[in-house]
Amino acid sequence: MKKSIAVIALDPFAGKAYAQQVRSVFEERAVVRNYSMMDGTAANMEPCDLYMGSTDAFDAMGDPNRYIPAEAQRMEIQVTYFKEAVRRLEEIPKGTKVIFVNITEVMAREAVTQLEQLGITHLKFILYAPGSKLTDMAEIAVTPDEERYVPSGIPTIINLGQRTCSADTMIEAAFRLGFDDLLEEATFKQYQESVCTNTYYFDQMFNRSRRLESQFDILMEVLDQGVIAVNEHGEIYAINKNAADITRVPENLSLTNMGEKVFPYIPFRKCLEEKKETNPQVVRVAGNLVSLYVRPVLRRDVCVGAFAILQKFNEMERRQNELRVQLMKKGQGHRAKYCFDDVIGESEPILKTKFILNKMACTESPVLLIGETGTGKELFAHSVHNASKRRDQPFVAINCAAMPENLLESELFGYEEGAFTGAKKGGRPGLFEFAHQGTLFLDEVEGMSPALQVKLLRVLQEREIMRVGGNQIIHVDVRIVAATNEELEQKVAEGTFRQDLYYRLNALPVLIPPLRKREEDVFLILDSFLKELGGKFRLSDDIKELFRKYKWPGNIRELRNVTDYLCFTGHTIITIDDLPPVFRIGKYREEANGIKNAEQETHAADQPLQYQKTSHMPTEQERVILEILYNAQRTGQSIGRDKILLEAQMRKIKLTQPQVRKILGRLEENGCVNVTRGRGGSSITKKGVDWITN
Repeated sequence: MKKSIAVIALDPFAGKAYAQQVRSVFEERAVVRNYSMMDGTAANMEPCDLYMGSTDAFDAMGDPNRYIPAEAQRMEIQVTYFKEAVRRLEEIPKGTKVIFVNITEVMAREAVTQLEQLGITHLKFILYAPGSKLTDMAEIAVTPDEERYVPSGIPTIINLGQRTCSADTMIEAAFRLGFDDLLEEATFKQYQESVCTNTYYFDQMFNRSRRLESQFDILMEVLDQGVIAVNEHGEIYAINKNAADITRVPENLSLTNMGEKVFPYIPFRKCLEEKKETNPQVVRVAGNLVSLYVRPVLRRDVCVGAFAILQKFNEMERRQNELRVQLMKKGQGHRAKYCFDDVIGESEPILKTKFILNKMACTESPVLLIGETGTGKELFAHSVHNASKRRDQPFVAINCAAMPENLLESELFGYEEGAFTGAKKGGRPGLFEFAHQGTLFLDEVEGMSPALQVKLLRVLQEREIMRVGGNQIIHVDVRIVAATNEELEQKVAEGTFRQDLYYRLNALPVLIPPLRKREEDVFLILDSFLKELGGKFRLSDDIKELFRKYKWPGNIRELRNVTDYLCFTGHTIITIDDLPPVFRIGKYREEANGIKNAEQETHAADQPLQYQKTSHMPTEQERVILEILYNAQRTGQSIGRDKILLEAQMRKIKLTQPQVRKILGRLEENGCVNVTRGRGGSSITKKGVDWITN
């Protein structure tokens, strides 16, 4: 009976190619229809006996049940290369630089990884995709049918053609549709012979050695891993030179002996008894970290022996990092953009800070940047990285207070496939892995939960991580630069920040000076912003004096906002009337402290009726709290009592937690603030703004 098959891909061209391959194998046995997510045809699929979808198509669906009936048979298309395409790459001399071109860099990396699994490990691949920067050139470009994206000027282009459905995919489809006899057909055998399998490299080497009548010995010696083979009784009958070098056990001392007696750290017996591959593990052998696993040899479900595969961990890491670091450097944003020359200022505090951090950058110890919001802590973190020995490696930044605990954990440490609902197929590396051999910047580190603080402490101590849902230890070499705008000592005293982690991060603490302590730097920075924004105003002498006295609670970020604001006044000389409302707050605060009572009465008389009805003029403490809330509102934030208390202390206003709570309650009764219970924080109302600006 004729069956129907739906082939679904993300890209319509790929969908047509996969459908044609399926037709060539199933011929008259099935009607094959192709659909695509990109052109929308997948939304109107006809009923079929089997739905075959590519990985990216299923990812694009989100919920496949919206497109495919829940009771219908569905399977994932696994792709591979034609053997002829791999042979063409094998002919390229070892060590040759090759630019690999694909639609995206992620797809390029996946394609190169599969080629390496098929034995193409002798080429030095340079990943490239449209929009990325080509940092190195080569004479040869390789692409899976994406020639239109190959950079100009490359003399040799090798088109591998679209990747094809694997033989395993065709076999699974045949069994699902009840076409078991298809596997004996010439069309299937011809297709199977033309495509690579996951054991393609092994098969090729084995066939070559058989033709030379010394197949096994040759195979053992050409593999770049160490291999130890045992029979069904666990006796060693073969060991290659790489394995002997890694274990420091000569071949003549190991052959015919029991495997677990000579190599007690290799679980031969477990593999033979359970008849399944052991989980990869890292052990220390002869002073080196070695990755190993044991794979059984089965004949009709009978275990006739096993192979142990060993590889030095640093060699394994080197291969992975070449592509990982290359990808991070190109177009992914994981690089430092600033250096100390970008820090504008000639005041003594900023010059001293730059000098100290420049010295600290040469070490490997963690750096803790302490400063108010808007002082440029991230700019200094970039600068420390670019002045360090790690300048050519990734720089990765994350705000620890900007996301929930679970999301922050998966971002930092990565996760394995199936670790949680919505986890990507194949898992995802975390920022620690992306920052390997580079720098990880943890902004607002005080926002990290106690549980994550424990995990971070372990990374700092052991330089090892484990992905969420994983069971393998991953070595990472990362320098930590952390930043905080709160007093961590107080957090430690309150019990909300671990003392041991604090002392780990506080190895090299540096206080970033606030803008109010940087004297004439205000005008140097303003001139820089003015050039960037294309403004053409200048400040009057009165305004310059006001800027010198102003406290700049938002620091450089506030100065940038003020400069932006003044660019739209339309005046070439800025006077007091052109300033944002926050400066009028400062002006009236000074008047309240220094102007005669008669002037105050005149000022009060000029207020609208609604403010005259307020039962009292704001006290100094109330005014300070309202100003703090106003500044927070200008940056789109709500602010809690802890930060209000800290800001007040920085302004030399002595308050306690109960006093802050009482004042907020009184201001809420007057309609000047909104107080949200829990983590929502407090915010100033329009009435509160008018109360302190008029």
